[in-house]
Amino acid sequence: MRPEDLITRTPTAEAVARETQQLPTPSDEAQEALRQTLDAAARPPTPAPWPALLQEARGKMDSRYAEPATSHRGGFTGTALVLAKRAFRLTFQPFINEVLRKQVEFNESILDALATLHDVQREQARAQAAWRKELERRLAKLEGTGHVTAERHEPAPAGTPKRPPKRKR
Repeated sequence: MRPEDLITRTPTAEAVARETQQLPTPSDEAQEALRQTLDAAARPPTPAPWPALLQEARGKMDSRYAEPATSHRGGFTGTALVLAKRAFRLTFQPFINEVLRKQVEFNESILDALATLHDVQREQARAQAAWRKELERRLAKLEGTGHVTAERHEPAPAGTPKRPPKRKR
C-alpha cells in the first residue's frame, strides 16, 4: 500500500461532518461507559517500586565499594591482613572510583532501562486486561440481546480446515 492510497480527497471533511450530525445520539449508558473507558485510559500509571527481580542488582549497582575487609585466618596473621586490606582500600579508593566510574554509570543506565521496560510491560498488560474485559462485556451484551449473527453457529463449509482448539493461558 502506498501513502497516496491512504490519503483521500473524497469525501471531504465537510461531507463527513454532515454525515456524523445525522447519527443518532448515543444513550446515557453508552456515553458513561465511553467516559469511564477514556478516563481509565488517560489515568497516569501508578508508581511502582523497583521490581523484585531487579532489587538485588540495584543493591550491587555501585561496584566501587566493596564489602568490609575480612579474613578467614585467625590470630595475628588474620588481623594483619584485614588491616593491610583496609589500608590499601583507603589509599587507593580515589583511583578505584575513577577506574570504575564508567562501569557504575553503565550499571545505572542498564538498571533504569530494565525498570522502564518492566513498567511499560506492566502498563501494557493492564491495558490489555481492560481491553479484554471491555470486549467480553460487549460480547455478553450482544449475546444477551440476540444480535449475534448466525454465522457464528453454522458449521464450516465442506473442505474448510478446522481451527485448532484454543489453548488455555
